[in-house]
Amino acid sequence: MLNVKVYSLGPIQTNCYIVSNKKKECLIFDPGEEATKIIKEIRVNQYKPLGIFLTHTHFDHIGAVDAIREIFELPLYVHEKEVSWLKDPMKNGSGRYAELPNYIVNLPEEEHIIRKEQKFIIGEFEFNAIFTPGHSPGSISYIFEQDGFAIVGDTLFERSIGRTDLLGGSQETLLKSIHNKLLTLPEDTIIYPGHGSYTTPEAEMEMNPFLNGF
Repeated sequence: MLNVKVYSLGPIQTNCYIVSNKKKECLIFDPGEEATKIIKEIRVNQYKPLGIFLTHTHFDHIGAVDAIREIFELPLYVHEKEVSWLKDPMKNGSGRYAELPNYIVNLPEEEHIIRKEQKFIIGEFEFNAIFTPGHSPGSISYIFEQDGFAIVGDTLFERSIGRTDLLGGSQETLLKSIHNKLLTLPEDTIIYPGHGSYTTPEAEMEMNPFLNGF
């Protein structure tokens, strides 16, 4: 059984997830800020990190990537459509806010660019990367089917959906992603979003006002 820890970090309280197993191996999803806190948690818990996975590359999801990679020498996994966003503050959104530094992340190695939906087996972790664009063109959701949860970034929230007014966003595309990729998961799947509390497909089908009538 996997353990999922959530850390709400940075100015927008973005959820970073550390998923670990009994061997203390772990994967890090969306380390958006406060690298020192994430690094401390890994060391205090004696985790052995195996990789960093991004649901998308908006600034609040990538801010701690380089600092963590420098300490642990980890591979970074990102959708091919957003590789250029890592180094472009106007694309990742940080350049739109004068009070923020320009968020720039070093490019990953070529073999860690996700170009197709696929199953990952890393250590004893087994999960699927599925494409759920709409909030951004390269949004990915990571489905841990055997363990009954999914990490979905800013695609779907408790009683809400991701914003679509940023670069490459599309409400029509987002709603299709939610209905075709996330609401088709088992109804009791735990949906871990990029902000706020977890939810389930069942709860969102019943209570989410943005999904009614689609």
